[in-house]
Amino acid sequence: MSRHRDVRNINLEDELDDDALSDGGEEEMTAEQQLQMNDAFERIRDTLGEEGLSEIPDSEIKDAIWYYHFDIEQSLDWCLHEQEKRRAAKLRQAAREREKAQKRMEAAASRTASPIPKGKKGPKTPVRSGTATPLRGLDQRALDLSALNLTEKEEKPQVPEEPPKVSFAREKLLEEAKKALDAEGSNNKKTVSLVVIGHVDAGKSTLMGRLLYELGRLDEKTRVANERGSTKVGKSSFSWAWSLDGTTEERERGITMDIALQSMTTPHRHITILDAPGHKDFIPNMISGAAQADCALLVVDASTGEFEAGFNRGGQTREHIVLVRSLGVSQVIIAVNKLDQVNWDKDRYDEIVDFIRPFLTQSGFQSSKTKFVPVSAMQGINLTTRGDDASKELRSWYEGPSLVDYLDQLEPPTRDIYAPLRIPISNVFKGQGAGVAVSGRLCGGVVQVGDRLSVLPGDESAVVKTIELEEESVQWAAAGSNVTIYLTSIDPVHLNIGSVLCYPSEPVPLATIFTARIIVFDIQVPITSGTSVELFHHSRDVSATIASLIATLDRTTGEIVKKKPRVLTKGSSAEVQIVLRTTSMSGPSVVRPVPLEPFSANKDMGRILLRRGGETIGAGIVLEIFG
Repeated sequence: MSRHRDVRNINLEDELDDDALSDGGEEEMTAEQQLQMNDAFERIRDTLGEEGLSEIPDSEIKDAIWYYHFDIEQSLDWCLHEQEKRRAAKLRQAAREREKAQKRMEAAASRTASPIPKGKKGPKTPVRSGTATPLRGLDQRALDLSALNLTEKEEKPQVPEEPPKVSFAREKLLEEAKKALDAEGSNNKKTVSLVVIGHVDAGKSTLMGRLLYELGRLDEKTRVANERGSTKVGKSSFSWAWSLDGTTEERERGITMDIALQSMTTPHRHITILDAPGHKDFIPNMISGAAQADCALLVVDASTGEFEAGFNRGGQTREHIVLVRSLGVSQVIIAVNKLDQVNWDKDRYDEIVDFIRPFLTQSGFQSSKTKFVPVSAMQGINLTTRGDDASKELRSWYEGPSLVDYLDQLEPPTRDIYAPLRIPISNVFKGQGAGVAVSGRLCGGVVQVGDRLSVLPGDESAVVKTIELEEESVQWAAAGSNVTIYLTSIDPVHLNIGSVLCYPSEPVPLATIFTARIIVFDIQVPITSGTSVELFHHSRDVSATIASLIATLDRTTGEIVKKKPRVLTKGSSAEVQIVLRTTSMSGPSVVRPVPLEPFSANKDMGRILLRRGGETIGAGIVLEIFG
């Protein structure tokens, strides 16, 4: 703090221009400055503590950051000094209040004291041991603590919470799960998870927000609030997207950055929606969402030039198709959005369909499991019905199903409830009251309240306190479900995104070296032995090296074409050995293993993706784990 003595004499209210941070100010933050502001604010707020416990409000922290041109050290120095000054002022004020209280009590005592009869002595004034100062009926230390609101409260001994007990034996639980799945099939109200993908600004969040409203999942009050809020910040066209883009940063930037989870019901399906980001900077988050999905909804922008930008090399339309197929998604619906901006031109719709259909086939999607549907998200046309006046132009040439009709036909994959329990953690957050909560998708098995689960990698375990499925508390959940699990008997520090929950008797294997069969995508630079890559598995990404190229394979038969090839080029299939590596720049080098399983044992746990330099270069399945 001594290096910035000039800070202590600055009055930020006089020095700063309040309008500079407002929408209507002369200086408006760029996107880069906004990112700097958010980063600096979070770091300073973490140091100062929560707003309610510190002396510096959020607005003054941001003013300081702006004044010091995003210099975190100088901004923090001012905040710390100002906080110290304000606390000292509070102490002085408390001392003054204490002195006034003493005087009031003395005056009250003198008024109520009984007069001493003439010739008689009054009682002696009580004194403290070792001092001649009268107590005047008050303990000085207690008075000081009370004035500062620091009086110690009597703490009740905390009784440790008894962990919940299981409701079913393992065999009985499996029977209950099988009955429930059979009943789901007979009632034809099946559960399926859907990831929404596509190029940035294709209208994914807007489409889902409007669809939720049309199906009654978004109430009118919330819709009006979102409309007013988005209009106030100058982004009225994003009002429907606000139903899923809930964070301040997403709403300010107008893009989806993380996975948004929602649910809706059609006549024959319960659908869990995973709205994925389309911007290339957030591909890891998109991968995390796609790894939890059964089916995909691809949204493409029909506007002139916009579809081409998303589908050409470097666009996310093409990359997202390849990624979801590599992660096991076999059903996809393609919503051709914003056709109202091209006057519902049938030729434009047919042109887009003709572009995408061959690429879907090339990527491994069967034609019977791909559906195309023309829509307008902003106008709500062909989302749930085609019968209104606004859809006359569309109805002149399209007589097919609406988007909801196609969603209602999605088929969930087979749920393997008899497999060992596997729950890759996609998110960790503080639970209600004490404890911690995690969310993720069951990749096999069944879990119930009261189960004790291991957290791998690591040596920790936890007890399942509560399970939430579709925003409802349930006693158990089966494979294929996207759940939130509240855990007890564990320190939150031991729970990480990418860790896997499993039964202690059936631990998931941990891998640092393994072989995989991969398919190389459309890359410019060939893959050689020693190539450094980023390995993605569910919500975890780690640094790895393709240590050796074992053989190239025939993509159709899987037979070996050539052993120990020198390079792998685009479109080739190969068996390779992958070794994890450490990224530690200081201290002992420790390679952290990844929870993996061979594809033959668990398909969801045996899929991997490889990226290099911000580009997905390949995908594959785990063959064998060596340690």
